[in-house]
Amino acid sequence: MAGNSTNDREFALLDMPLPTGGIPHFDPRAPRPPYVRWLESFARTRVGRGFGIKVAARLDPWLLKASGGRLGLFVGGPTAALTTTGARSGEPRTAAIFYFSEGDDVILIASNFGQDRHPAWYHNLKAHPRATLSRSGVTAEYEAVEVFDEGERTRLFVLADALYQGYADYRERTAAIGRQVPIMRLSVVR
Repeated sequence: MAGNSTNDREFALLDMPLPTGGIPHFDPRAPRPPYVRWLESFARTRVGRGFGIKVAARLDPWLLKASGGRLGLFVGGPTAALTTTGARSGEPRTAAIFYFSEGDDVILIASNFGQDRHPAWYHNLKAHPRATLSRSGVTAEYEAVEVFDEGERTRLFVLADALYQGYADYRERTAAIGRQVPIMRLSVVR
């Protein structure tokens, strides 16, 4: 991370591989540089959300692969390349995802920008729970399970909202159309 404020240094220190062999840990409660909050504010606008859906979601998998997981359009947050097995095709599918860590596990929020459908990667993980995550040159294999317990979901959404306040917008938008945003917990396969 560029910059030399205390927040920049703390933000950069989080991007370290887990001792368990997983992708770099990211604590959603950690302080982040001011530019990240500005980017978050933009992402929560109509234009920003449209950019995420139409541009970033399509380009990020390619950028992450080409840069070894170091470059993506979702600047300022923990983005990883998630490679799943297609639910219907059986073919490898890669998507850029926002994530955060809880202990050794990786937490994914299947918000799909608050759209009316779950993201394809969610359906893929439900059909084939084994997947790989790649970030900053580190790739690891994971096993995914959906979080159903309401108390656990509430607790994890508090953490997700600390990472990106737009998740609350997405939950509100999806609740209005009867879709519940799933949460997936991924554990390193040992």
